[in-house]
Amino acid sequence: MSFQSPWMLFGLLVLAAFVGLWLWLERRRARYAVRYTNLDVLATVVAGRSWARFVPAAILVLGLGALAIGLARPHVERTVLREKATVILVVDTSRSMQARDVEPTRLGAAQEALRIFLDEAPDDLRVGLVVFAGEAQVATPPTNDHELVETAITDVDEFLVFGGTAIGDALQTAVLLGRQVTDLVPDDGATAAPATSSSTRSLAQATEPDEGEEKSPVSILFLSDGAQTRGVLQPLEGAELAKEAGFPVYTIALGTPEGVIERGPFGGAPQDAGQVIPVPPDPDTLRAIAQTTGGEFSEARTADALTKAYDSLGSRLGREPGESEITWLFLAIAGVLLLIAGGLAAFVSPRFP
Repeated sequence: MSFQSPWMLFGLLVLAAFVGLWLWLERRRARYAVRYTNLDVLATVVAGRSWARFVPAAILVLGLGALAIGLARPHVERTVLREKATVILVVDTSRSMQARDVEPTRLGAAQEALRIFLDEAPDDLRVGLVVFAGEAQVATPPTNDHELVETAITDVDEFLVFGGTAIGDALQTAVLLGRQVTDLVPDDGATAAPATSSSTRSLAQATEPDEGEEKSPVSILFLSDGAQTRGVLQPLEGAELAKEAGFPVYTIALGTPEGVIERGPFGGAPQDAGQVIPVPPDPDTLRAIAQTTGGEFSEARTADALTKAYDSLGSRLGREPGESEITWLFLAIAGVLLLIAGGLAAFVSPRFP
């Protein structure tokens, strides 16, 4: 605990001096003999009051002590929301997310975990949502309207695309969206544009921070269940863009090696319809992305594990160590104690007949 006005704490020394003086006077007064003609009546008056009469004074001292601490403007260390903190959620919506090795499906478990994340996230945290399969799309721009993001999560099936998994392009879209939030690149609609080798080079140049520049308070939370099968950028190329922008990527590999889906009637020969296709996750790639960008990697093989991962990240992302003033707490405690002391003094003060 630290204090903005520590000199006010000298009030505690003054208070301790008055308490010491009062106790000394009490002991001195007890040395004198008490003369009273009817000792039986005196005994009934003061019986049981020897300690009770000190209670209001003790509470008064505590109240004054709390008041002195409050006037010193105490601060405590705690995690606080970073200025302009933003989290970009990136969710795989490819067909493999329909696998049922995670109940009810991988996508259903992801939707529930995302809601948990929003519940745990600070109210002022800006959250954006990017969904991807064969290409990436911005479902919601970063906003502190978490209900809007939750609605987009509920309707994420509208973005379901059975065109493969473009991890690298999804990372590029998230980086571009994060850079627009921090006003480091103009909002020219580039988030929806397909990646090319030339655009990749220009993005890398635009996102490279100047020497001594503070990293942007943007984090990317990336969930996928499969390996890269489509897209212009490779996963680690997208990770390099996030690293250059200073955006840590927290990756979660969803699913089990036993996960399968059935081939639909479209996209293949008719005789192949109903064929079982293995769709194991690719934890190695997602782990490498997290390590490259300074984020964290998690592996979720059950809905509970996925929920716990999002729960933990929702309470941490967008926060940083800081101090918070708690003057109001000590002033409230002082007010209550002083009121209690005044009330008790009216009942326990000795009354002689």
